Amino acid sequence: MNTEITISVWLFLILAAISIFWVLERVLIPGTRWFLRRKINRAIDEINTRLDIRIKPFQLTKRQVLIDRLAYDPEVMEALEEKARRENIPREVVQNEIIGYAREIVPSFNAYLYFRIGYWLAKKVARLLYWVRIGLMNSDAFDEVDPDAAVVFVMNHRSNMDYILVSFLAAEKTTLSYAVGEWAKVWPLQTLIRALGAYFVRRKSGNPLYRRVLQRYIQMATKEGVCQAVFPEGGLSRDGKLNPPKLGVFDYMLRNFDPAADRDIVFIPVGINYDRALEDRSLLHELDPAAAKRSSWFVIRTTAGFVWRSLVLMALSRWQKFGYACVSFGNHLSARNYCNARNINFAMMGRAERFGAVEELANQLVADIEKLVPILPVPLVAAVMLNSREHWLSAIEVESAARKFIERLEQEQAPVYIPDDSRVESILYALETLTLRRFVEQSEGCYRAAAENIEILQYYANSLQHWGLSHEN
Repeated sequence: MNTEITISVWLFLILAAISIFWVLERVLIPGTRWFLRRKINRAIDEINTRLDIRIKPFQLTKRQVLIDRLAYDPEVMEALEEKARRENIPREVVQNEIIGYAREIVPSFNAYLYFRIGYWLAKKVARLLYWVRIGLMNSDAFDEVDPDAAVVFVMNHRSNMDYILVSFLAAEKTTLSYAVGEWAKVWPLQTLIRALGAYFVRRKSGNPLYRRVLQRYIQMATKEGVCQAVFPEGGLSRDGKLNPPKLGVFDYMLRNFDPAADRDIVFIPVGINYDRALEDRSLLHELDPAAAKRSSWFVIRTTAGFVWRSLVLMALSRWQKFGYACVSFGNHLSARNYCNARNINFAMMGRAERFGAVEELANQLVADIEKLVPILPVPLVAAVMLNSREHWLSAIEVESAARKFIERLEQEQAPVYIPDDSRVESILYALETLTLRRFVEQSEGCYRAAAENIEILQYYANSLQHWGLSHEN
């Protein structure tokens, strides 16, 4: 039979769309997923062969699986029951709240993106802005770390560049999972940050249910051996000093830690310093209680202006780097060895006793970080100008005073990173930088701290405070 069947155009288009969708869903999309997954797995296998601290299976688990595991964790469910009973609300309402917290916290780590794109981008940005150096690093120390241990890098927080700088410098050794504040929860930045393994934290949240969900995620990641990076100060240093540690994250990691039965937790102290912190003025502004709060529009406008001026200077070949950015890695501290030496078990302690023990350990790590914070030209010259704030100094006198500081610091085995072969040039370059930024005033070939910018000089000098070089107003 040669019978023709006629259908309307709209019905033909619907049937064609269904056919295309079926081909995509059943053939092309699965094939593309298989190809990409195969490529990613090959990349992960290759990357793991050169990492000292390997990527853990927990990091490669599908995000939805981790969200479900966190949302239905027994301790989280216990908190759910408690809130539902206390506030007399349906369990389903509380469960939806918990799932929302879990989705907000849990990252979606992508090893291919981390190493093939994130590492490349971090290296380019860091080297574009600074002369990047590693001040101290005992490479053998990484070899001594138990490969099965949960490694935690503990560092001071000078700038938001810390995330980029340390990730780039540590990428040959391991991946890092950061706790990132709510400032980064903007599209598309938050998607990129999650893919790089970071998790979001509401730093000032007093919600006990949220804190329980966050606590359980950190405990899960630590138990599974995920390598993490922690800022013990809890946020950026507003005054340039290394501030006392906040104990929350440390307590989450250690409260159930049994040295005899659990995976070891190894803390590696890290010291960071810059010749110029990009946020220096903004951080000092936040310290002034009388200062008007800056709007989001002001921040966007200022940032855009800064980027535009920098691009113009690059186009005119007048761009100058912001000086040195230096990172020092210290010797590791094993939580297992620490507990055994003091005959303590965090998992068996009551809350008050445990917090005291956690505080002692955190203070020791902060003391180690203090000794690692690199001494760079700009902070050093800032300290020199503050010490002679009432007097005019020639460039030779500034260089001489800086040399005396360096000699004293080297006797105390401080981490001075001002190369011997270019020491004079580095000091004079730092003096020129402070003068161009109007932190130091110049007259007839002599220099003096600018009275209106004493606070910002103090901010930079405060990074050397523990060596006795910084003097308060």
